[in-house]
Amino acid sequence: MTEPSSGTRVYTVVLGSAGHARAAIEVLRECDEIEIRGCTAPEGAEGIVAGVPVLGNDSILANLRETGVTAAFVAVGDNELRRRLSEEVLGLGLQLFTAVSSSAYVASDVKLGGGVIVMPGAVIRTGSVIGDGVIVNSGAIIDHDASIGAWSHVGPGASLAGNVALGEGAFLGAGCSVIPDVKVGAWTVVGAGAVVIRNLPARVVAVGSPARVIRDLVQKTQ
Repeated sequence: MTEPSSGTRVYTVVLGSAGHARAAIEVLRECDEIEIRGCTAPEGAEGIVAGVPVLGNDSILANLRETGVTAAFVAVGDNELRRRLSEEVLGLGLQLFTAVSSSAYVASDVKLGGGVIVMPGAVIRTGSVIGDGVIVNSGAIIDHDASIGAWSHVGPGASLAGNVALGEGAFLGAGCSVIPDVKVGAWTVVGAGAVVIRNLPARVVAVGSPARVIRDLVQKTQ
């Protein structure tokens, strides 16, 4: 299901037009209260994406409220870009949706931030806290009492044991595993299939089983 902030019908746009946006549109369509007016795409793109029209690039955001749109869903996979666009959306007075697939399981006491998407087959267990703009991708498992920092991405089939903590903007690749009580630093990237058995610092790339740091990541200029 998708959870708008009120019970009234809400008109929204999807920011993005690539594969993640198409997958997000499928989840958003599960909510009868939402009408998707369209999506955004790079300069010059046009046409239809997953059955919704391309309205233009992100420059259209400033005028959306005048057309009756009150909300947006930021459907881009790049964690830093998702953060920036989400902050822009909020600055324009639009709301961010949190979308949960009907085939996902989310425990009743889980706290979900704004702009989160929980894809089909994902599981989030009791006591977990999911920050703003997080992607919990298809089939991912987040066990009890996890803390998932804003703008993070838990990849398809990834498995996080109890009490795992991800820093802001962390990325866990498809099929990776994290043992209990481990912390992954902010903006760190963990490669597909890695097995994380010890804490990882911020802004590094780690791969392998057990996961080891192979390089540092340069912080992007704001």
